[in-house]
Amino acid sequence: MRRLWPHPGEVEDIAPTVAADARPPWPTRPWLLVNMITSLDGAIAIDGRSGGLGGPADAALFSALRGIADVILVGAGTARAENYGPPRPSAATRRARQDRGQAPAPRLAVVTRSLTLDLAAPLFAEAEERPFIIAPGAADPTRLAEVAKVAEVVLTGEAEVDLTAALAQLRQAGVAVITSEGGPTLNASLAAEDLIDEWAMSVAPRLVGGDAARAVMGAPSVDHRYHLDRLLEGDGILLSRWLRQR
Repeated sequence: MRRLWPHPGEVEDIAPTVAADARPPWPTRPWLLVNMITSLDGAIAIDGRSGGLGGPADAALFSALRGIADVILVGAGTARAENYGPPRPSAATRRARQDRGQAPAPRLAVVTRSLTLDLAAPLFAEAEERPFIIAPGAADPTRLAEVAKVAEVVLTGEAEVDLTAALAQLRQAGVAVITSEGGPTLNASLAAEDLIDEWAMSVAPRLVGGDAARAVMGAPSVDHRYHLDRLLEGDGILLSRWLRQR
């Protein structure tokens, strides 16, 4: 993997580079980064899944960004489409996490309004720690009771999830860094509340066409400025790190 900017040169292992980045939590919420991959024409999936766009370099970055997170945040639709299971860090990643004072593995947090979740799915049944389920206060109480048997429920907002309040609760629970993996509706909600501190964007050298979604889709429109912190290349994929200008 090559570093294109700043200080061009070879990067043998992306994980230490990612782990060395500063990600200070806010007093009222964790640091939040979004990790996405797109094609050259902005598609975030092929046949409904993002995995078809990536390669070894993107997979290494994906693992590294999961490796530094206390919590991996995902929308329920993406969790279903990508058949999410619990995070399974390598032995080396577990050691590095414990050396930093983190739990051996990050926890999942799933954002859902309807609680339409398969409670027997691996993300519940095989998790080392119960995932967080972030839902609105108006969610069906009977279904909430079922979910609470296999997950730690975080209720915020009324008809819709209040993400700012949800992140505040996670911060109070000791969460310092969140890696969010989408999808585009969740990204739009995070952007609307100006909660995205870091944007990790991989660009695959492919044209996809069709009607695939963009990385952020949904109202309202925003105009948040980010500055480029790092640009790498591996397997023809550009891997960039952008930081929010505040």
